[in-house]
Amino acid sequence: METRRLEMLAELSRSGSMRAVADVLGTTTSTVSQQIAALSRETGTALTEPAGRRVRLTPAGRRLAEHAVTILAAVEAARLDLGPGAEPNGTVRVAGFGTAIRASLLPALTRLAADHPRVRLLIREHEPAEALDLLTADEIDLALVYDYDLAPLDPGPAVRSTPLWTAAWGLGVPAGEPAQAGSTLDVFARYATHEWITNSRNTADDHVVRTLASMAGFTPRVTHRADSLDLVQHMIAAGTGVGLLPRDQPTRPDVRVLPLPSPAVHLRSYAVARHGRLDWPPLTLVTELLTGGDDA
Repeated sequence: METRRLEMLAELSRSGSMRAVADVLGTTTSTVSQQIAALSRETGTALTEPAGRRVRLTPAGRRLAEHAVTILAAVEAARLDLGPGAEPNGTVRVAGFGTAIRASLLPALTRLAADHPRVRLLIREHEPAEALDLLTADEIDLALVYDYDLAPLDPGPAVRSTPLWTAAWGLGVPAGEPAQAGSTLDVFARYATHEWITNSRNTADDHVVRTLASMAGFTPRVTHRADSLDLVQHMIAAGTGVGLLPRDQPTRPDVRVLPLPSPAVHLRSYAVARHGRLDWPPLTLVTELLTGGDDA
């Protein structure tokens, strides 16, 4: 049933004449008559009956008019709730990598609880490829992903990426290793005979390590893989190999992160959503909180 026809029926119930309905809704009497006749066909029952030169609602018509008031109010409430100027209200499903969840999403969650309690977050930890698959399948509303400047991520044309933050990475080695200065390729070349540790659930680390090693003139022996950066540090400290680590995070006393100055290695984080979804107020709000664009 079209809401326009329900609106005409509700107005007929209030005003009592087709002409009055036409005047209120800015149309013609014949249009009102045709639309209510169409509504009768849709419901399979007579909604009006003659009453002299006018018409009146049948019992079924009066009952549907009561429903129409409720339906139209609900439609208006939905329009206001979903409109760009609406107070955000709803559940936002987010999947992302651990660092982004800790550094960006959890602070946003605290602000939401204080300032926008009607917005709820459902959080799942996933690596970028996994999060993007969930976004494509419409199982989440927002994906927090990352790439490296040396291994750019292509999320595809169906989504929109919003940059969040960038972090410099270096090479994690045992603390007893000498901290010799040099370019990134010099640093890599010094560890050409070592074993290497990369991510077990994402290929970006592998790509960066193999690219820089190739530029330094060797093929790295990637023998260990781990998803947790804390575990990577423990493995480095145990002497199992070397691997990429963020420079802005604390390390164990027995681990040192060597700078990789040129070419530099930067991890870049993004919030990714399907095109058109950022018009939904709760998702707009969460994205603004993640990017620091909300001062509310």
